[in-house]
Amino acid sequence: MGYKAVIFDLDGVICHTDRYHYSAWKEIADEIGVYFDEKINNNLRGISRKESLEIILRNYKKTLTQEQKNYYLSKKNELYKDMLKSLSPLDIDPIVLETIKKIKEANIKTAIASSSRNAKLILNQLGLEKTFDAVVDGNDIRRSKPDPEVFLKASSFLNIPPKDCLVVEDAESGVRAAHAAGMDCAAIGDATKYNLAKYSLIHLSDLLNILSA
Repeated sequence: MGYKAVIFDLDGVICHTDRYHYSAWKEIADEIGVYFDEKINNNLRGISRKESLEIILRNYKKTLTQEQKNYYLSKKNELYKDMLKSLSPLDIDPIVLETIKKIKEANIKTAIASSSRNAKLILNQLGLEKTFDAVVDGNDIRRSKPDPEVFLKASSFLNIPPKDCLVVEDAESGVRAAHAAGMDCAAIGDATKYNLAKYSLIHLSDLLNILSA
């Protein structure tokens, strides 16, 4: 297809930290006194921490002040970051590493585009801080997915037009953001069930067939 860049979401594509998000949000929900389970957690994929808290609070009968919300947002982030300390290069699937290596060998640029403000921390823990040509995370954007801002910034950082970029996403919001950015998208994991992306991947290595076509 002549793609000149592949832009990856981080969590759920390159690595998997869902269990940490769930544990941190569960602790927060229990403290607030609001119901929270894996199904609700699944609805938080690809969106910001602030938006995630609002989704959790839909089941809450009372009203929190903005000060209270800020407290819980900060606490959730500290819990999550503390859990991330257990991440290491051993948490990366060898298939993921081999796929990225082959993409780079084909002279195709690579970038991370994540709504998380902890993306760079995660990459450091995984030993991938120098792997990608560009990294855009929640600290670089004002609007989370499904807004296309994060993908458009990655395209700009790579100096490659959106039409020449292929996005890899595991969340519905991310696929919609890719479309809004004018980019083709390859869905993996949870995102495949929505039939919104141009391609569906079973393994990340399936990307190589798309890129060589």
